[in-house]
Amino acid sequence: MKIVVIDGYTLNPGGDNPWDELEDLGELVVYDRTDEDQIVERSRDAEIILTNKVPLMADTLEQLPKLIYIGVTATGYDNVDMRTARQRNIPVSNVPVYGTDSVAQYVFALLLELCHHVGQHDLAVKNGKWTKAREFSFWETPLVELAGKKMGIIGFGRIGRRVGELSHAFGMEVLAQDIFHGELPAYRPFSWMDVEEVFAEADVVSLHCPQTPDNLGFVNEALLNQMKPTAILINAARGGLVNEKDLASALDGGKIAGAAVDVVSAEPIRANNPLLKARNLIITPHIAWATLAARRRLLQTSIDNVRAYLEGNPTNIVN
Repeated sequence: MKIVVIDGYTLNPGGDNPWDELEDLGELVVYDRTDEDQIVERSRDAEIILTNKVPLMADTLEQLPKLIYIGVTATGYDNVDMRTARQRNIPVSNVPVYGTDSVAQYVFALLLELCHHVGQHDLAVKNGKWTKAREFSFWETPLVELAGKKMGIIGFGRIGRRVGELSHAFGMEVLAQDIFHGELPAYRPFSWMDVEEVFAEADVVSLHCPQTPDNLGFVNEALLNQMKPTAILINAARGGLVNEKDLASALDGGKIAGAAVDVVSAEPIRANNPLLKARNLIITPHIAWATLAARRRLLQTSIDNVRAYLEGNPTNIVN
């Protein structure tokens, strides 16, 4: 059984998350990165392909006659042409749960940086500003306490619920929006609201919904204008949820106090992305998911998916 991993670098960038267990399941070839014009050449003899972000579209799948299984080493699987895979009876599996705690923790890393600007104050001290200060304490930005404020969560699935739990631990009131409400969390205060109500009432809005054709750019000028001028937006979900031009304009115009994004509409970020020059904005390179603990869970579940398929009991099939 020939297994090809066509973009393994992000799961195992420095050798801290080896592929040894997958190698026990077949003849394994791992490529760190694969350009689109290299996919067919590298995968022509593959019976199993694992992909993270490399696209496997219809024209590519049609040129891979030996392919019998696709494993997506991620939760999202929009990089695989599901219709073609179904037509060819190729099961596609994903990893539905691996980064809940890491992403929720990262949301608060972004939020706390916006509240305290720890990095800026560290740099000020190391540049001598505290040495020269007359008082025992100084601050260069407003310092924000979260207790008593309202956390708005758009998308109350696994990650959204974990963010809600952390918000409650910080003494925040939680406002949530989701198409499916599910079980009420045990903590209070908690309220279900629609999208517009969350944006209007929350002091912090954190996005945790999937990206679909229906919600592309839904965080736009109209919605941002409903936010408090002291409010903060955080996006560690999908970049396409936000109209980036409108967010940059809202930040530059002081319509909202700040924002932090770990994802953008086109990744890696393009040099002309309007967010790069926006005020009061933190941008990080899609790393909320990438703790070693989360990457190890991701790889282990991907291997378990392959093993389950080979044993005739496929799991986490999305088509």
